Amino acid sequence: MSTSSNGHSNGLRSANWFGRHDLAGFAARGWTKNQGYPDHLFDGRPVIGICNTWSDLTPCNGHFRIIAEMVKRGVYEAGGFPVEFPVMSLGETLMQPTTMLYRNLASMDVEESIRANPLDGVVLLTGCDKTTPSTIMGAASVDLPTIVVSGGPMLNGKYRGTDIGSGTDAYKFTEEMRAGNMSAAEYLEAEGSISRSEGHCMTMGTASTMACMVESLGLTLSGAAAIPAVDSRRKRTAHLVGNRIVEMVREDLRLSKILTREAFENTIMINAAIGGSTNFILHLLAIAGRIGVPLALEDFNRFGSEQPLLVNLMPSGKYLMEDFYYAGGLPVVIQQLKDRLHMDAITVTGKTVAENTEDAVCYNDDVIATVDKPWAEASGTTILYGNLCPDGAVIKPSAATPELLQHRGQAVVFESIEDYYERIDDPDLDVTADSVMVLKGIGPRGFPGMPEEGKMGLPKKLLEQGVRDMVRISDGRMSGTAYGAVVLHVAPESAVGGPLALVEDGDWIELDVANRRLHLDVPEEELTRRRTAWTPPTPHQDRGYVRLYTEHVMQANSGCDMDFLVGKSGAEPARQQMGRKLKV
Repeated sequence: MSTSSNGHSNGLRSANWFGRHDLAGFAARGWTKNQGYPDHLFDGRPVIGICNTWSDLTPCNGHFRIIAEMVKRGVYEAGGFPVEFPVMSLGETLMQPTTMLYRNLASMDVEESIRANPLDGVVLLTGCDKTTPSTIMGAASVDLPTIVVSGGPMLNGKYRGTDIGSGTDAYKFTEEMRAGNMSAAEYLEAEGSISRSEGHCMTMGTASTMACMVESLGLTLSGAAAIPAVDSRRKRTAHLVGNRIVEMVREDLRLSKILTREAFENTIMINAAIGGSTNFILHLLAIAGRIGVPLALEDFNRFGSEQPLLVNLMPSGKYLMEDFYYAGGLPVVIQQLKDRLHMDAITVTGKTVAENTEDAVCYNDDVIATVDKPWAEASGTTILYGNLCPDGAVIKPSAATPELLQHRGQAVVFESIEDYYERIDDPDLDVTADSVMVLKGIGPRGFPGMPEEGKMGLPKKLLEQGVRDMVRISDGRMSGTAYGAVVLHVAPESAVGGPLALVEDGDWIELDVANRRLHLDVPEEELTRRRTAWTPPTPHQDRGYVRLYTEHVMQANSGCDMDFLVGKSGAEPARQQMGRKLKV
């Protein structure tokens, strides 16, 4: 332990600001005191930053002011000094063109806010989809003691006597209205019934997947992922997190001690068992890149594709996150998988995964199945390869029509998202239920930002015939709440000249999920001719952050981080002001 200039033998990073008896210390303490903080808060206790992604423009995180106050209680109680700071918030339902465009920007905000300020430990308040990976990515680059509090899912939606789920049922209702089976009044009634409390999507969409990812990585308290946002136990968890982060600082339990290769393997297996979002792959790859743990796209096949589906939640099943919590939550799933997982991995509690979950009990086996009797065998997200996706593509078999997982059909090509919306309901569109819909230009660079447009709505004329699923292929993403035989994340993307850019109407495409294969049945000589004639698209924007993003974003198989952000950079500020050296 080092001794700061005010005599505190605490080894705390914050002592470089608050523990000095010079001009810099005078300024740091003096100006901070204008908030009413008394002298004893500067006596060498751990300073805990509460990174708050609250915003009125992020409805899922709208209750985070209250959550932050609960964390502060816990920090004070444990002898720490809590300081709340804002960072860019990413509202999935409101931001255009897509929050994925800004995930990396938010991560930079988090990273630099932590590094530049007198913080010894950090609590990340996360909820809506990209606020979770972005804050973890930023914190991982700095590598201080860090713990996460997710905001929790909404209560189950209720519509005409049935439970309905955010996203999943919204897609269904929209298709039924387009097919003429649901009136505008009924549609509006459902809209007002689906989001009836604070919190994020209560299906196993991306937000719930991210909350489960946080718990399975060991970055939050055991059992925390599924607690409904409005349940008082969510507030109690936040209070306990405040207690725990102070202890983590004293133990020097940093992110790099928790985010090990074993932790990443665990979370891939657990994500498969819960039927988690395909977006999980992009975010986990990016987090691994920041903390410096080798992780490749093929690892998701190796550890995930053969796992059984244990959780019966939308969009792969029928229940919702509230039911998952009452059934026992993620600890039950972990115990079911204990013979496959690294149960000795250390978590933020200071205990192992085994110790955290040893008392888990399942209270509803219709929600959480056993390994011996799963809802589906070997149903984890599958990585596909072939001449159409040499660097990989992704499909979620548990959310697809089984009969379409092996399919051969002719391409119906949309060159852009605008082209798709202009023609999808054209009665003269040359498409059948056996066709393969192909959408170009929605990858990381091409859109830009890789939007959740990969789950293309089906042609109206086919919906009217009763068709509800088709094979769809794109270089974009889809919401974790979505479903269907949808191939996503095709890499390289079309905008950089990947093979997807060369597909034409009528080309035969073969999908074979069992053999992890996606093949464009066109002679190589013809593809060479098309490649020679291809010209890259003009960027949609050429200034500011979007230009920086477009020039530096990596492909989907690398997690779509920006190349210059990969790897830890540590907690030291880029440079010290000379004034901090001046003694009084």
